[in-house]
Amino acid sequence: MQSGWLVHAGVWLQPLMGAWLLTHESALRLAVFVLVFAVLALWQTLRPFRELKQRTRRWTRHLGVLLIGAVLVRLCVPLAASAAGAWADAAQFGLLQFLGLPHWLLILSGIVLLDLAIYWQHRLFHKLPWLWRLHRMHHSDTAFELSTGIRFHPLEIALSTLIKIGVVLMLGIPALGVLLFEILLNATALFSHSNVQLPSAVERRLRPILVTPDMHRIHHSTAPLETNSNFGFCLSIWDRWFGSYRAQAMLNPAVMPIGIEEFRGAADQTLRALLGQPLR
Repeated sequence: MQSGWLVHAGVWLQPLMGAWLLTHESALRLAVFVLVFAVLALWQTLRPFRELKQRTRRWTRHLGVLLIGAVLVRLCVPLAASAAGAWADAAQFGLLQFLGLPHWLLILSGIVLLDLAIYWQHRLFHKLPWLWRLHRMHHSDTAFELSTGIRFHPLEIALSTLIKIGVVLMLGIPALGVLLFEILLNATALFSHSNVQLPSAVERRLRPILVTPDMHRIHHSTAPLETNSNFGFCLSIWDRWFGSYRAQAMLNPAVMPIGIEEFRGAADQTLRALLGQPLR
């Protein structure tokens, strides 16, 4: 009797919870971003894995890049990914919608498949020269720390948003699934780029599931063999399944060079140089 009451309550509350989350999407995403950023910033300040210089200047520059990207997306992309999900869900449009899955499983499947799509998008941005010109701004950072996780060229952010919308519509991922994925992706991107080191026992248990800073740091090595590995942002299983996983760096990760050899000067790291880098 009690179990049945709980099931009915869950069915009644689920749409209300989903509606509340979507109504407060922007505030919720911003709040989670600020909270995760603050916690990781404190962690890497108190217990940094590698020495970091000019932290305030770096964060100001990278936040500026993020803000320009957000404005560009708002101006150039008329439809948010969550809005695309809401339409697909209402119209029952997309591959997942045809399977007749329970709504919770539809949301969970959408989150996992979006992460898979971001993995292959990342590999594609490394493979195609014209996409690499956009993405290499992220890799040209000569340090590896929290704000590297928001250092993406505004044009890459806009293109990634369009790709994400296309995936959402093709698969028919509900808006709530899109929102939860966006929050998860932002949080894990900050975490995987943070200048921290997990205790070995935690690293050993976490890495088979999630991308850790030690794992993703290898991806930011100056060595092309390492740069073209460990593409995942959230789930680490894709690198293992698709043969791009590298467990250890070739050099000591505490001192290995980070970035791209052609863009290591101070003049290459100004805001103007970063925005104009795809043309160089």
